[in-house]
Amino acid sequence: MSKYSIDRSSLSKLILDRLIAEKESLKLQFAKTKHEIGYFYIDDVLPVEIAEEIHNHFPSAEDMVLKKSLREYKHVAAQMNKYSPILEDAIYAFQEDAIVKLICEICDIKDLYPDEKLYAGGISSMQNGQFLNPHLDNSHDKDRSRWRVLNLLYYVAPDWKDENGGHLELWPNGLDEQQIVVHSKFNRLAVMATHQSSWHSVSPVTADASRQCVSNYYFSDKPLQTTDTFHVTTFRGRPEQKLRNQVLKIDSFLRMNIRKIFKKGIVENPHVYKKEE
Repeated sequence: MSKYSIDRSSLSKLILDRLIAEKESLKLQFAKTKHEIGYFYIDDVLPVEIAEEIHNHFPSAEDMVLKKSLREYKHVAAQMNKYSPILEDAIYAFQEDAIVKLICEICDIKDLYPDEKLYAGGISSMQNGQFLNPHLDNSHDKDRSRWRVLNLLYYVAPDWKDENGGHLELWPNGLDEQQIVVHSKFNRLAVMATHQSSWHSVSPVTADASRQCVSNYYFSDKPLQTTDTFHVTTFRGRPEQKLRNQVLKIDSFLRMNIRKIFKKGIVENPHVYKKEE
């Protein structure tokens, strides 16, 4: 029996206390990098036994949605009422007002709004051979009313080794230059800025194990950069993937032009949490 209550409010309080304890160092991390791709990360976000419980209740890959293409290869889920309540509580704990307000202060962003609909958020699982190619996140929320400005990634795969791959990669100087690697260490929260230049990826998983992540996005009334314009999720090849890079450029060009005609796309993105009325 855990000595901790595992519900949304309790999880949020534990996360908040941990962020407050490291607030000044996190502000420094983000401030040092915000001129390129602003980011920070913090370890030991929750008590180990709670982080392990979140991991233990992840669904099998077969019970998630497979996304497989030249762009990405992973399993995702956003319809959280299909799964254990601890997963939904873990996601929405990061959306509590006090945490959003604190991250506003850490990242020096005036207005932030969490995404109750989990548009491209939720949970994800990546296994041997799976990946997420370099990309820019969609610039807006589901309704194109607010700008996507922060990506929150909480990793819950115990004993995840550096050599397992599946790590967050940031490309602040473009895809021809060396990337920054933020390891997807167990019980680590990584927060990164999303804007017109925030190319990022997840390196291929190389172990017979599952890299598990709880994801949130925050939105704002204004973009982080004054030069930002609307764009769809835009993928590229890794530096060694010359042919794939050309194919993905064409793919992004076509999808962008479709969105110029159809504001919300031809087919509604199914990756949202459809709650019962």
